[in-house]
Amino acid sequence: MLRTHTCGELRASNAGQTVTISGWVQGLRDKGSLLWIDLRDRYGITQVTIETENASKEVVDVARSLGREFVISVTGKVTERYSKSNKIATGDIEIYPDNIVVLNAAIVPPFTIEDETDGGDDIRMKYRYLDLRRNVVRKNLELRHRMAIETRNFLDKLNFLEVETPVLIKSTPEGARDFVVPSRMNQGEFYALPQSPQTFKQLLMVGGFDRYYQIVKCFRDEDLRADRQPEFTQIDCEMAFVEQEDILNTFEGLVRHLFKAVKGIDIPTLSRMTYADAMKYYGNDKPDIRFEMKFVELKNNSTNSPLLWRAAGGEAFPVFEKAQLVVGICAKGAAEYTRKQLDELTEFVKRPQIGATGLVYARYNADGTIKSSVDKFFNADDLKKWAEAFNAQPGDLILILAGDENKTRKALSELRLEMGTRLGLRDKNTFACHWVIDFPLLEWSEETQRWHAMHHPFTSPKPEDIALIDTKPGAVRANAYDMVINGVEVGGGSIRIHNKEIQARMFNLLGFTKEEAQAQFGFLMNAFEFGAPPHGGLAFGFDRLCSLFGGAEGIRDFIAFPKNNSGRDVMIDSPSTIAQAQLDELGINLKK
Repeated sequence: MLRTHTCGELRASNAGQTVTISGWVQGLRDKGSLLWIDLRDRYGITQVTIETENASKEVVDVARSLGREFVISVTGKVTERYSKSNKIATGDIEIYPDNIVVLNAAIVPPFTIEDETDGGDDIRMKYRYLDLRRNVVRKNLELRHRMAIETRNFLDKLNFLEVETPVLIKSTPEGARDFVVPSRMNQGEFYALPQSPQTFKQLLMVGGFDRYYQIVKCFRDEDLRADRQPEFTQIDCEMAFVEQEDILNTFEGLVRHLFKAVKGIDIPTLSRMTYADAMKYYGNDKPDIRFEMKFVELKNNSTNSPLLWRAAGGEAFPVFEKAQLVVGICAKGAAEYTRKQLDELTEFVKRPQIGATGLVYARYNADGTIKSSVDKFFNADDLKKWAEAFNAQPGDLILILAGDENKTRKALSELRLEMGTRLGLRDKNTFACHWVIDFPLLEWSEETQRWHAMHHPFTSPKPEDIALIDTKPGAVRANAYDMVINGVEVGGGSIRIHNKEIQARMFNLLGFTKEEAQAQFGFLMNAFEFGAPPHGGLAFGFDRLCSLFGGAEGIRDFIAFPKNNSGRDVMIDSPSTIAQAQLDELGINLKK
């Protein structure tokens, strides 16, 4: 071994011992009569001190030849420091070296290897192996490791078996785009990389493995965002002989265990919200419930809500008159917002990605008066009714949007989150976890003019809604559920269809002919004929779960070697072209 101790473990109790430590030179300070080397490894930093008058010429010469990120080994005596440091765990000691060996020299790194680095995202992605030396990145990956260990421990105690499923599988038309892999031995045919192990874990249930899990790589060829990568990791799980309640209780237990074991936080029993309520009160299916600010409807053509949008006196307000939906939120304590701040909010909702045409506001002043941006159309009594509807109190600010129902809900959802951020209600160290249940089974696509599975084609409808499949497919609810933490969907799943006839009806509804269904999923349909138990499961986005625990917005720093926003690995320059000889072997002609 080139070390007896790490750079993070020596303490005052080790004083007097002769030790060997190895690592990278974090920094070097030369004061003439004294030299200090900060030596770093994965475990911490240890100070090496050289008194030039007492040390050998060889040790002094080697020390003065060092540069940042040189890899060295130091042998010497541990001494208790006279001037201790509380900035590092080893701050009570230093090492006086008898020998310094340069294990490898290093050129000057393109950015500083420190917590607060001067390297931007692009340069750190290119030199990711250097970025991994930084404490903040290392701690993220240590957190990921801990969460994986705790996940395995929890599931193992519940008799789950970890089973590996194939990586080269068959492409399916539903869901996101597949990454495809050409077959050399079967030219003209292709494998696909799995978007999830969905069908295989169902087959494991048919095979009698009643509790399965896998921490597994999955692949989707889709446009990327901060929380998306072309390859990502899932905690993939399935259980047999269960109902929805069993799934929710089991994996709620897993998440509560992770919070306790990894962060020392006790998470209360998770509340539940239907998809319909999530859309009505929050405008999206993964609401952030760290704060209230629920939607209040003043007008809804779909439900004939109370006509609070129409003024009792004065002129009709055309914007509200023409709108399908008039809906708003009450921002507690924000009545003191300035005109500039309100103009900023108006510009925010008018951004193309938000899509609103404007913003109506009403200040409920501390003196009890209410002033709005539409006083021309609404009198004091009208505005008082608004305040009552929003349960507003003096000091609150009411913000209202109007327009097409779906677009307006989406826009108000974004405005709600923006206000939550501005008012400091979205603390990353506060965790609000809940389930969203009763999703629609299907969603209609105007582009393809057919129904698509909202979750996937194997999701079971609610038993009480099966009769609606042929007559009102859009009204059928699914036995599907998502876990949401702080407005982020961290996992989702469903009770599966285990009956061949219902599965066939589902394929038919999705536009598959019998031949197409047999070609794509015949192996699963055939398996069901041999006795498939009732089963269901769930998959957590492991990278996303780690980033939430780590208090980060995106998942990139919780992946050892991530891709950039274009799906490229700029460190190894991938994807890349391949030689013509390889293409010829695969029977692929790119010259067409």
